[in-house]
Amino acid sequence: MALLRRCYAKLHLLVNESKSALASVFGRKFLAYSLWVARGGEVKHKVAKKPLSTFKQRVRELTRRSGGRSMSDVAQRLRSYMLGWKGYFQLAQTPKTWRKLDEWLRHSLRAIQLKHWKRGPTMHRELLKLGAAPSVAKQVAANSGCWWRNSDRLVKTVLTIAYFERPGVPRLS
Repeated sequence: MALLRRCYAKLHLLVNESKSALASVFGRKFLAYSLWVARGGEVKHKVAKKPLSTFKQRVRELTRRSGGRSMSDVAQRLRSYMLGWKGYFQLAQTPKTWRKLDEWLRHSLRAIQLKHWKRGPTMHRELLKLGAAPSVAKQVAANSGCWWRNSDRLVKTVLTIAYFERPGVPRLS
């Protein structure tokens, strides 16, 4: 550390002691990225844990089911945030993480859509319009108050990724 301080002093720079350390690169984060070792000993980079949790928290705020906003409003707000986040973290080499975040996001959007339809008969009618099997529409409508649980199972086949791309929700993966 003393060597670094001397080298940086020649360049008229200061070492920030609270952010700097002499340690293994694994377990540390740099500009919100962390490093990990893949098969074959290749070192890759991923999004650190804190930015991932911050992303999820922000998406939760934008996709609250109690907001009273239309799906296009939610999509517009999500779009600006997600495109900026995706642009910054595009160098992350973790496709599985991107897929999981995408699935989680679509799950939230499906729950919003089910809550917009509110009642069982409306859900049944709208799901049939979208091409759902009558048995699927009937089962979802029977549990009309369970938006989060319903939005992960049977509704996945009807409210697909393409359904949410129409209002403009981008993909992460």
